[in-house]
Amino acid sequence: MDLKTRMQRPASDIREEIARGGAVTFARFMELALYAPGCGYYERPRDLGRRGDFFTSVSVGPVFGELLAFQFAQWLEEIAPPPARWQLAEAGAHDGQLALDVLRWLRQHRPYIFAGLEYRVIEPSPVRRAWQEEKLGREFANVKWADSWEELGRVRGVIFSNELLDAMPVHRLCRDAAGKKWLEWRVNWEGNGLVWEKGPVSPEAAACLPDIPAEVEAVLPDGFVIERSPAALLWWRRAAASLDCGRLLTVDYGLDGAEWLRPERADGTLRAYSGQRVSGNVLANPGGQDITAHVNFSMLRQAGEEAGLRTEGVVRQSKLLTDIFQRSLADAAGSGEWTAARVRQFQTLTHPEHLGDRFRALIQARQGAAITSNW
Repeated sequence: MDLKTRMQRPASDIREEIARGGAVTFARFMELALYAPGCGYYERPRDLGRRGDFFTSVSVGPVFGELLAFQFAQWLEEIAPPPARWQLAEAGAHDGQLALDVLRWLRQHRPYIFAGLEYRVIEPSPVRRAWQEEKLGREFANVKWADSWEELGRVRGVIFSNELLDAMPVHRLCRDAAGKKWLEWRVNWEGNGLVWEKGPVSPEAAACLPDIPAEVEAVLPDGFVIERSPAALLWWRRAAASLDCGRLLTVDYGLDGAEWLRPERADGTLRAYSGQRVSGNVLANPGGQDITAHVNFSMLRQAGEEAGLRTEGVVRQSKLLTDIFQRSLADAAGSGEWTAARVRQFQTLTHPEHLGDRFRALIQARQGAAITSNW
């Protein structure tokens, strides 16, 4: 199948599904546009960074992974001193670059941890797994793959993701002020293209309707939009259940608490990215552009706590990395020379006008040893 045919596939799949059963939820549209086997946006190789559709912390350079590796090493040693056996489990590893940066740093600067480490990649996509195996398999024998939480098993160490949950399918809900209820935006086919259509809230979205005080809900303007992701919530619950001892971490776009209800977010947080440009037309070119929505950290935090985890913090990426950086400077074991190039990467990752304030980290822990918190 040539590239042009593959790029047309998500749109035709969506149209066929609508023809069979009527309008689909946006979550279903997003699932097909991003993850349809062989043709979804994330199922095809693509450049990241300045040459790609969007800029990520990983594409800035290896410093992001190196700082995370320093923090992971500290967390692992809290669980048990070396020699011991630990696991790092990464989900959403894309092409394996973050894993490569983490493992190379550990091998060079914490060889005693590297010797007892098993790096697990949770990857349900055969296509993405092949990319990761090509990048990691020849250099690291301690990397293993799992296609599900069941295959992964229990983790004694750290489960983490970076820019994963914002790309999980979301339901798009809107407020019906007159009816004092929520409706759901669905996707239909009309004429020659995809269109929005309001309908009742689907059962999947109803399970995580906005938890808003009645007095606040009463003054929300008609049509106020908010997104909810049952897929992200389920992912967090499964990750929490898999964590035997250690930390659960995600770094992502996201909002917390009442931030969802600010007037400037009346149209929600859905965005599409293509060629470094942001577009509000998320229905255009299915499979040809990235689609994201902000993560609901409040819901994830609650889900983790219900599963027995302790929340250590929801912090901006700038604070997360600056704190790690400061501790790395004082570390007697060394963390590598801070060259001009590494300093520039750090500044991009932490500056509020670059990536420092765009991303936040949610950190939760399950006690199984004397675990301390820096946040």
